[in-house]
Order: sequence, then structure tokens, then C-alpha cells
Amino acid sequence: MKTLIIDDEPLARSIVKEYLKDFPQIELMQECNDGFEGVKAIQQHQPDLIFLDIQMPKINGFEMLELIEKPPLVIFTTAFDEYAIKAFENHAVDYLLKPFSKERFNKAIAKFLDQSNTGTSKNNTQSLLEAVPASPVQNNRIVVKTAGKIKIIPVEEIHYLEASDDYVKIHTKEGNFLKNKTMGYFEQSLNPGQFVRTHRSYIVNVQLITRIEPYEKEGYLVILKTGAQVPVSKNGYAKLKQVLGM
Repeated sequence: MKTLIIDDEPLARSIVKEYLKDFPQIELMQECNDGFEGVKAIQQHQPDLIFLDIQMPKINGFEMLELIEKPPLVIFTTAFDEYAIKAFENHAVDYLLKPFSKERFNKAIAKFLDQSNTGTSKNNTQSLLEAVPASPVQNNRIVVKTAGKIKIIPVEEIHYLEASDDYVKIHTKEGNFLKNKTMGYFEQSLNPGQFVRTHRSYIVNVQLITRIEPYEKEGYLVILKTGAQVPVSKNGYAKLKQVLGM
């Protein structure tokens, strides 16, 4: 079985590496000190398990997992993280609160081996990402992968979001980017005073709206400063009026 350690603290990585020596069936493929390295290493090695810190520079552990199409099973190694503990209990293999003992580490590995033997799906990791509320950092930016590179988009640079099959298309001045999330996720995580779901397939940055025009039956179009036209449903119009104080 293959594993990776993804943690920006050298001491934390060395402790996991030392404890892993008692489990010869688990091969450590690589150590990574940030999420950028972690994404590349996961793609290269296709590990069965990763040991992942949450609070790391550049991108955090959850943002990193969102960039992986089929994320592996995860044991989190973290100083207490208020946004995640509840979700860990239901979806992660386990979480190790730093500093953790050898005995506690062994219990986490036993849970992993048990899940592997019983064929527990890696969908647990995907479920985890859906269940964990976004941290304040994640509410202020969206991390995407484009042309093999990782891009961080500040939310104020978003013009609007559009449903696109299993993805959401993020429209910005620099172009369009796809994110494997739902419209519902963004509706809940983005600031409702700045982003309004005007239609089941669209969320608009209200700061870019120049005018609202009637369009077909009870519908409308919002015209953005960029010239883009975004549909507004009857329900969406009611939300817009409330946010804009109309």
C-alpha cells in the first residue's frame, strides 16, 4: 500500500515517518511540504492513503483535496481545526490531533487497514469535502486547476458563476475556470450580500450589475459592466430586489 505525508512542519512529517516504520505493508512514496506539491505527488503516485495537515501555506488541506479528481483515503494530522472535527468523525479515516502518541497513530492505521480490507469506498473523502463547512479563507477565494497549474481566484474577481454539467464555470476577467462543486455549495459559501443566485444555473456578483431588463414572460436579464447578460428567474428577481434594496 502506498502513502504520502503532506504537512508543512518538518517535525510532524518526521514523526509520522518514524511511526510508519512499524507498518512494512505501507510504503512511504514521498513527503510534501505544501498542497501544491501534494497535488503533483498524488497524481504521480496514486496513493491509497495520505497523511494531510489542514492549515498549510498557499492552499489548505481541503482546498488541495478539491483539486484531486479521485482523492485517496485521508488521515488528517492537525492542530485543532474548528471547521473540520465534526466532519472527520463521519467521513475521514481518522484525524490525529497534534501532538499525537505512537499508540494513537497505531489506532488510526488499524482503522485504515480495516477499511481497506472491507473495501470501504474512497467516496468517503468526497463526502467529507461536501460536509465540511468552508473556512473563512475558503470563503474569500476559490482554488482551481487549469492547464496543469493551480490558480487562486479571489472572490471579488468573479463576475458570475454558471452551472456546467457536473461542474460550475467561474467567469472572471482572466477567462473561465471549471470547479467540481455544485451551485448549492457556492450559494451557501459565498457572501449573500455580494453574490445572488438569480437563476437555478447562475449566481451573479451584484457589484457588477449595471441594469436589469425585462426578458420573456416573468423573466429578466441582468447586464454586467463587462457586457455579459445573465438570466434572472422570478424567484431570482425577488432575491435581487432584496439585496439591492429595490
